[in-house]
Amino acid sequence: MNHYQHLWQDGSPGRFPTGKVVCIGRNYSDHAAELNNPVPDTPLLFIKPATAVVHLTQPIVIPKNRGEVHFETELAILIGQRLTSTTEENARNAIVGYGLGLDLTLRDLQSELKAQGHPWERAKAFDGACPLSPFVRAQALDAEHLHFSLDIDGKRRQSGDTSALLNPVLPLISYISEQFTLMPGDVVLTGTPKGVGPLHSGQRLTVRLQDVLCINTEIA
Repeated sequence: MNHYQHLWQDGSPGRFPTGKVVCIGRNYSDHAAELNNPVPDTPLLFIKPATAVVHLTQPIVIPKNRGEVHFETELAILIGQRLTSTTEENARNAIVGYGLGLDLTLRDLQSELKAQGHPWERAKAFDGACPLSPFVRAQALDAEHLHFSLDIDGKRRQSGDTSALLNPVLPLISYISEQFTLMPGDVVLTGTPKGVGPLHSGQRLTVRLQDVLCINTEIA
């Protein structure tokens, strides 16, 4: 049973339910290039259900015997208001927290699905596919200039900055709200920079957001 609940940085529980996680693919040009993917003309969206969300602070359990499980480190945005076809200004007011998330991906399966022209959900939405950190309250940070990183076993593997997003945070949230309503407790993952790769049992991970959030975890 999944006991996930949104948390603030100080460990106190958030007042929001765990909702869907809306993700965007290929939002950093360097990541699209490393996987030989074209950059789409409009945001490439997919959804992870609430059942995919687990705490990043806990050991991460990855599927066994299902091919490579890749990490994709991303800025996570916690939504605090209902948004339907909203403006960028309303989107800004609806952001209540910033954190970090791992978009875990069954890469071999995703490649098969892409080759067949099928949706990606089986490779992206499995149980535990979205470890999320606690959230920093939004007033302390600027969505347009946020830096984050991932180290594995002490070696820097990913480094990203929201200033390089092909679809910046506020226009992205506005666009998402035109496709389907965002609810309090929903999370938006904003895309991953280059450097993705497979995870292995026993690895130790450190994710950082600016100088305000640092999480250490491991692969079970």
